[in-house]
Amino acid sequence: MQLQSRNKILDLSVPKVMGILNVTPDSFSDGGRFADKNDALKQAAEMVEQGAAIIDIGGESTRPGASDVALQQELDRVIPVIEKINKNLDCWISIDTSKAQVMQEAVNAGADLINDVRALREDGALLAAVKADVPVCLMHMQGQPRSMQSAPQYDNVVEQVKSFLLKRAQLCIENGMNKDNIILDLGFGFGKQLEHNFELLGATRSFVELGFPVLTGVSRKSMFGQLLNRDINTRLAGSLAGAMIAMQQGSQIIRVHDVAETVDVIKVLQAVNSFK
Repeated sequence: MQLQSRNKILDLSVPKVMGILNVTPDSFSDGGRFADKNDALKQAAEMVEQGAAIIDIGGESTRPGASDVALQQELDRVIPVIEKINKNLDCWISIDTSKAQVMQEAVNAGADLINDVRALREDGALLAAVKADVPVCLMHMQGQPRSMQSAPQYDNVVEQVKSFLLKRAQLCIENGMNKDNIILDLGFGFGKQLEHNFELLGATRSFVELGFPVLTGVSRKSMFGQLLNRDINTRLAGSLAGAMIAMQQGSQIIRVHDVAETVDVIKVLQAVNSFK
């Protein structure tokens, strides 16, 4: 399985690491650290050197309780960074946004992938993504970031998340998107309680079997904080365990803050798999 964007090919026969680069003042883990485009480029370069194949750039925090960001403010945050990275680094660039105009301008500036926590449900987003003709990651989220963790409920979390993602993927295809451009994200921590997150993690294989690449984003998530009683700076072991569990079930893209450590996990897994 592979992804294609512009003239770039991303081979997913081995899991790939997506490094998180938040150019926001209020993201839950690294808010404010990389708001300057030169600081952002330096961080991106370090992640690429460590083995990240994709750099995921976000200009609006989606942590629980996060405030909305105005369109122009989001553009001002992300476009200069995309241009800088596109000019200086050899990697895929992902734009983490739900806004149609940000998608359009980010792709024009050099983004290779659209990563949308709202699965293209905002006004104009679906048509913008189809027109951009780049791979798109569709994520499941119950509710909105500001209120999603108030009291999320499911009758069957695996089946409901699966149904939602399949419906969104089908709608994308019906509107002209290439099926090979669709990636699925189960949305860990987005409108899920602790047990929902771990049930979904254990069911990753059933999502892989749907025939789309699966992106897993569990890095430093509160699911590990709650389970292990760890603050945000001491969740590395939990994050790596989650990444390994997802990859063992076939997840092809792992979205992380800690690139070097995750690359090591992939190398260990590949060493074992080479004997199968």
